Formats: sequence, structure tokens, C-alpha cells
Amino acid sequence: MTLPRRDTRVTYPGGALEAITRVVHVAPASDGLLAVFTESTSFHPVDVAWPDQPADAGVIRGAAGDVVVRDAVVAATDGEALHLGSEIPVRTGADGWVFLVAHLVDADAAIAEGDEVTIEADAATRRALSTGHTACHVASLALNRALASRWSKPTREDALGSPDFDAAAISSSRIVPNGSVDRYRLNKSLRRAGFDAASLTGDLEALQREVAEQLDAWLATGGAVRVDAAGDGLTDRRTWVCELPDGTARIACGGTHLTSLAGLSAIVPSFSLVDDGGTPVLEMTNEARLRH
Repeated sequence: MTLPRRDTRVTYPGGALEAITRVVHVAPASDGLLAVFTESTSFHPVDVAWPDQPADAGVIRGAAGDVVVRDAVVAATDGEALHLGSEIPVRTGADGWVFLVAHLVDADAAIAEGDEVTIEADAATRRALSTGHTACHVASLALNRALASRWSKPTREDALGSPDFDAAAISSSRIVPNGSVDRYRLNKSLRRAGFDAASLTGDLEALQREVAEQLDAWLATGGAVRVDAAGDGLTDRRTWVCELPDGTARIACGGTHLTSLAGLSAIVPSFSLVDDGGTPVLEMTNEARLRH
């Protein structure tokens, strides 16, 4: 079978749950699964470079019935070989490579190249992960503002003009249903850059209050949220945009999001300090509460 020659077109950045499309390739995957590739998809896959948001849940509907999608990951091909997920040997968007969404299904699934299908992402799963991802971005901006006074040297600014602690220190981010967990390494390079990490010890309750108060103020405005995309290809640049009283925040992001802050009654942050091989790590956990 011929490998796909163009990037998968994606509709999930605009909030779509369904995509009517055609299967362009089917290949064996690990763990006894099949990788199904389509011209377009509404399914958000796990990103290779920054796997913070899990894949959507859902099905592929075809003439033979529904096929459950067990997972979805980014794949890439140079026209000769196909690589899935962590096996991809190049950076996303590399010249001469095609980047695809691989829908992983059971090996006995009745699906074949050329089939006309409808891909349907589960609405409840999508909303929960979109809620968590939107909360994660807003909370990172609130954290940056709360920590602004702890910088003694000029540093990169975030989307609202605060010193960008999030970008400087983050080591991992995990989106969970209606929440997120971010880990920030308070290492020597961060301290050399001018950040006063030592003063955080014993001051986490005050930090939590300040971040929570800022989040409450922003959520009260119900600001609009959208994802701006340079195109409909999987690797086209996408940007999270949120209208806040302090200005329009823009953060590069490949995930899915809510359409406004109006549906959130609160984002509740909590903080802890943990040790990672001798390096202190600030962990921020966010719980997003929906407005009923």
C-alpha cells in the first residue's frame, strides 16, 4: 500500500467532534493493534514533542459498524517507512516528512484502505480535557504574575507582560479531566537567571491565595477563548487565544480548549515542593470547576 503523501487535515482545533473522511492507509502497530490513517480527522492525538494532553476517546463509524479507537498518536513517514509516536526520528514538521494522525484500533477491526468513514470523538471526554487545558494556560499566567516580584534580572515575558516563570522552569505538564498538573524545576540555571527560588519555601499558602484571587478575577469576566490556526494540517502552527481584562493572551498550543471562561465557576490551584534527585520542584495542581 502507498503511504500517505500529505499531512492529516485536522478539525479538532475548531472544536469539531465529527469528521466524514476516507481511510488512506492501514498498518500494523505495536501491542497487536492496527493504525488507521484518514484524510482528515476530528480526533486529537497525543503529541510527540509535548505529550501533555491525552488522546480523544471515540469511534470510527463505517459500513461494517463502529470501531473503537483505543488511542491516537502522531505518526510520520518519509515515503519509505512509517514511524509511530516516540519512534519518530525527526522533529515535527521536518522537511521531506509527512505527519499523520494514527488511530489505533483492535487488530481484527473491519476497516480497510478506501473505506468512507465518520470519525466521532466522545463529547464528554473532549470537554473534560478541553476544560483542563484551558485552566492550565490561565493558571500559568496567574502564576507568572504572582511570582513576578521574585525576579531580580530581566527575563522573557509571557503573553501578558509578566516574567515568564512557566516557560523558564517547566519540566512537564499533564492535562487531566477538568484539571492539570505542572512541574517546575527550581534549578541552578533558574536561580542564575535571577529567580529567587529559596523564598518559595514556607510561602506556598500565600502563593496559592494570590494565584487563586487572580484566577477568580479573570474568570468573572467570562472572556472568550479560541484557537487560531495557520492552516488545517496537523503540523500547522496553532495558538490559544484568551480575552482577559489585562489584554489578549496568546500561547502556542496544539491542544483543544473551551470557547470561553464563562463555563468555569473556579480554577482551584494547589502547590507543593518535591525533590527530584536533589533539585527542588514546584508542583502546581489545578482543579477546574464547571458552572452549573
